[in-house]
Amino acid sequence: MPRISPAETASREPLNQEALDALRGGPRGPSFAPPQRSLLGEILDWMLAPLFLLWPMSVAITYVVAQNIANVPYDRALANNLNVLSHQVHAVDGRAALRMTDAARDVLRVDETESVFWLALGSRGEYLGGDRALPLPPNVGQPRPGEILYADDTLRGFGVRLAYTWIDLGLPDTQPALVMVAETVEKRAQLANDIIKGVIIPQFVVLPIAVLLVWFGLSRGVAPLNALQQRLRARRPDDLSPIDEQAAPSEIAPLVGAMNDLLDRLSANIETQRRFVADAAHQLKTPLAGLRTQAELALRDASPEEMQSSLRQLVTGSERATRLVNQLLLLARAENPDSPGQALTDLNAIAYEQTMQWVPQALALSTDLGFEGADRPVGISGNAILLAELLNNLIDNALRYTPRGGHITVRVSARGDHAVLDVEDSGPGIAPEERERVFDRFYRVLGTASDGSGLGLAIVREIAQKHQAEVVIDDHPTPYSDLPGTRIQVRFPLPGAL
Repeated sequence: MPRISPAETASREPLNQEALDALRGGPRGPSFAPPQRSLLGEILDWMLAPLFLLWPMSVAITYVVAQNIANVPYDRALANNLNVLSHQVHAVDGRAALRMTDAARDVLRVDETESVFWLALGSRGEYLGGDRALPLPPNVGQPRPGEILYADDTLRGFGVRLAYTWIDLGLPDTQPALVMVAETVEKRAQLANDIIKGVIIPQFVVLPIAVLLVWFGLSRGVAPLNALQQRLRARRPDDLSPIDEQAAPSEIAPLVGAMNDLLDRLSANIETQRRFVADAAHQLKTPLAGLRTQAELALRDASPEEMQSSLRQLVTGSERATRLVNQLLLLARAENPDSPGQALTDLNAIAYEQTMQWVPQALALSTDLGFEGADRPVGISGNAILLAELLNNLIDNALRYTPRGGHITVRVSARGDHAVLDVEDSGPGIAPEERERVFDRFYRVLGTASDGSGLGLAIVREIAQKHQAEVVIDDHPTPYSDLPGTRIQVRFPLPGAL
């Protein structure tokens, strides 16, 4: 089993740029905010755009319907005229003949607004009477006597409406006679226009009112959002209390819930920063005061030997302060919810690499430091930088509490659906009643002479929680020592178990 020994933590290099980026939540890049949109404007657009799109279609449909409505009474009158004309055609001496009565002429007379035209043709197409310029009806196949048909055509450049029918005169081997009545379409067009005006003009009045009412209704509908905005703007900067979900409309309750979750996380993050600042101020006060005292003693010392002693103590104190600062920064990075993401990482390789870096310090303490790795890579989802710091703190903790000449073993294995990291030592162990408290910040086990900062295991737990890992402490007796020993085990879920 290879043996390795750590270098003094205080002599390690300060945090590099990658670590600083991890502490800040990753490197920042330029951001371009999209243009702000109005919820009221969006709803109005989606409601009014179809309305204005359908309105021209409504006008076109109204025009077609108005034309059909206008045709009904005038077609009925035209059919009456046609019936009158058809009764004026008779069979005389085996031929069709037209005999107009005065009453029929009065019916077919032109009035002051419309021009009425008529035409009668015999069984063989011979002219019986009427206006020869009247256009013949379209070919509709075999005529059916008595059926009234209608058609639109032009006469002398004017639009006319035709009504025509065939009359069976009872003559053998002959076709039915054709009678036609036509009138200009001025009255029809006027009636259709009146109908269209009666429908469209009110729409010009109603449509703006409808738009105004829609806008007013939507404004009232989003009033609770405006009230919520005003309540949020009126809050003090330090007020991160949850928003009352009961005071918000049910449609935005999920949004309010998400905002409350964000406020909870933000509050926890701010509390973490406050705790970090308070802890840093409290813990740095003592070493900085000691550094000042040693510096003042060095200034007073007359002999070179005394000055050298004071300077050595000054260097030792500065190393402790540096280590404390690094530990505090590492703890802040571990607690930062915006720290860099995780990727598939080989725990076996990280553990071996970090353990090898501690060989010199272990040798300096006459401590047997061993590594027992798995026979294949042990992949977990994690952040390699934070995992390395977790192991460094475990090894550093073991070296500080294991007597000279002791044994420390770092072991990596895969057990079931977990990757397991064990750090075992032959030190004095940790009493069961203190195994939970050792994860508190700045807590040190009573009766130990270690000069640690009390942050190592707090950092271990924070990093483990970020990786959904569990940390367990128990005794680990060894044949090398009469002391109970300690085993700190970190169990990581394998990627397939997440």
